[in-house]
Amino acid sequence: MVFNIFSIKHKNSTPANSAPVSSASSIASNEDLVTPVKKSTIPKSLSKFLADPMRSTNHPDVVVIRMAQAITTTSSEAKDLLRMERVGTHSHIRGLGLDDALEPRKSSQGMVGQLKARKAAGVILRMIQQGKIAGRAILIAGPPSTGKTAIAMGMAQALGSDVPFTMLAASEIFSLEMSKTEALTQAFRRSIGVRIKEESELIEGEVVEVQIDSSVTGSSKTGKLTLKTTEMETIYDLGHKMIEALNREKVMAGDVITIDKASGRITKLGRSFTRARDYDAMGSDTKFVQCPEGELQKRKEVVHTVSLHEIDVINSRTQGFLALFSGDTGEIKGEVRDQINTKIAEWREEGKAEIVPGVLFIDEVHMLDIECFSFLNRALEDDLAPVVIMASNRGITTIRGTKYKSPHGMPVDLLDRTLIISTNPYEEQEVKQILSIRCEEEDVEMTEDAKEVLTRIGMETSLRYSIHLITAAHLVAKKRKAAAVDIQDIKRVYALFLDEKRSVQFLKEHQDEYMFNEVQEAVDSSNANDAMEL
Repeated sequence: MVFNIFSIKHKNSTPANSAPVSSASSIASNEDLVTPVKKSTIPKSLSKFLADPMRSTNHPDVVVIRMAQAITTTSSEAKDLLRMERVGTHSHIRGLGLDDALEPRKSSQGMVGQLKARKAAGVILRMIQQGKIAGRAILIAGPPSTGKTAIAMGMAQALGSDVPFTMLAASEIFSLEMSKTEALTQAFRRSIGVRIKEESELIEGEVVEVQIDSSVTGSSKTGKLTLKTTEMETIYDLGHKMIEALNREKVMAGDVITIDKASGRITKLGRSFTRARDYDAMGSDTKFVQCPEGELQKRKEVVHTVSLHEIDVINSRTQGFLALFSGDTGEIKGEVRDQINTKIAEWREEGKAEIVPGVLFIDEVHMLDIECFSFLNRALEDDLAPVVIMASNRGITTIRGTKYKSPHGMPVDLLDRTLIISTNPYEEQEVKQILSIRCEEEDVEMTEDAKEVLTRIGMETSLRYSIHLITAAHLVAKKRKAAAVDIQDIKRVYALFLDEKRSVQFLKEHQDEYMFNEVQEAVDSSNANDAMEL
């Protein structure tokens, strides 16, 4: 947040053909250079709060725009950092694998099989993208290892970054720091986005000259920056911070740059075509662009997308802005949320903001208790409610917190409000195709015979277990300096790591050697009960 540390002042304005041009038509006044947003967006009485980003205020006009600018700046800076991607369980998922007619392909975007479930998810996805569905509940039900979470991940990838998508495990809401209903409320608010539009003022032109002068002691620097377009040319006096920004971006004569007047951020668009012959050789990343036309100062519409939860956090306490990045949000009062909802409703009527209904995915939903299910019944009927997608691998089981049994461990009244998507176990050919995709994702070469053995293991045990053996077998193959994983590598790791069925069998054989042998006690009590009945 740098509103008043950049000092940019125009000194004179001269057209490229030396004809006089008034400074008022070429560049704005000095006050405009430090104005963070369009004047019509925020009242003058609130402008004092923008000079100090850390200053506490609960006025939504200031808070929302200040926070949106900070989040946008932080996300743009984060894109410049190198990221190390870790190969995860669902890192191979790129989407739902549907065509334009929402017909599922047999294998596409990392998704294999589950054609009916993927098509149903595609219909829900299309309605979410068109804004025709909100406040609905969808349940993805099926046995373990049938791709329930993969379908949810595919929906998240297909929605893109514009639509908020929040993933939550049901056990995450049970915490000593906040109540269960507060955790669910925050998850709901994270899944609702607010799209705020504002006009920012930019200075865009080709750099003619950069002149930097240092003082005798070297403590301070001053400079001048000359920018031009096809119609005009202007000289700016530079402050210390602006000089550092130019040096950091390595701006030189011939570069086409843009300067955001609100934040002072400099962006290099490329080199001008007129300077294409300055060097005999250039790097492959060098981009040539045309010299900008028209005036140097331009207006550009900027869209900030933030979630309701982020607005709640900033308004909840004195240092709410810092709490947004530290993660220590705590419980938020209902009065704060009511005020924010009222202000957002006003902005929607005025056309300043737009609500973006997102998706909340709750995995292992059967772990919620009866109080949470009761809260979901009420929360789904709210005006600001996202699409709630739940996943469960349970059959008819006890509802947590009660003695009653129900399908999927959920109350019948909540099941009546849901659209249920069912998943079926994978066939052998589909399991082999999934294993081939995982081998490509983990960069593992494997022979066809080894894939056949691994597929058989996946059918007899579980798909997750066979996927876990891929990397282990690859390490064994590297140990013997083999180019590809073979059957002997699969057999070796299969003998080293037990699956669930072999582990249970091992426990039954050696149960007397373990402490607190409840299996034997259960068997003894069962035999005693049978004897009493006889």
